[in-house]
Amino acid sequence: MTTDRPLRLFETTSRLVFAAIAAVLMILALVLAGDAIVQCLLAFARGEDVGDATLAGIGYAVVAVATFEIAKYLVEEEVIRGSEKRVAAEARRSLTRFIATIAIAIFLEALVVVFRVGKEQVPQLVYPTLLLIAGIVVVVGLGVYQRLSASVEDAVEARDAAEEDAETSKAESRGAERTAGRGRAPARGRRA
Repeated sequence: MTTDRPLRLFETTSRLVFAAIAAVLMILALVLAGDAIVQCLLAFARGEDVGDATLAGIGYAVVAVATFEIAKYLVEEEVIRGSEKRVAAEARRSLTRFIATIAIAIFLEALVVVFRVGKEQVPQLVYPTLLLIAGIVVVVGLGVYQRLSASVEDAVEARDAAEEDAETSKAESRGAERTAGRGRAPARGRRA
């Protein structure tokens, strides 16, 4: 009982820290999104090129979405659920959704940079090209992870089902033996 209390205190503290970090991330995501809108409006009011401000705003919005998704992931997985046991398929889906959001953010950022730099500074297209390659690597890695984890899940489920069937068969055979044993006892009594 004394070791249970420090563990609960640690779990509660961990949840509070994750909640605080998630709140800060959500606030920063909203600030980024708000700044994107303000910069576009200011460019329009000043009569400047709205296209550049819009591209910068899209970049900010993409980062804001990715940041918000990280905060959401922290809240769902660490604050609400904490240390409860998770089914492998559920954890895989959650991680897949999270990584997919990050990959989309990488691709969108690469596209924004391509449009921004591609107009005048062609030699600087190396950066968005590397971002696109990084996004592709993330998606391919996610696909490999999905494939391997699904295969492992299937194998574990098959093994668990076989073990459960074996235990059920043993229990049924023990029950049959007991029933047969009860049926023989009166027969022996009659012979005597």
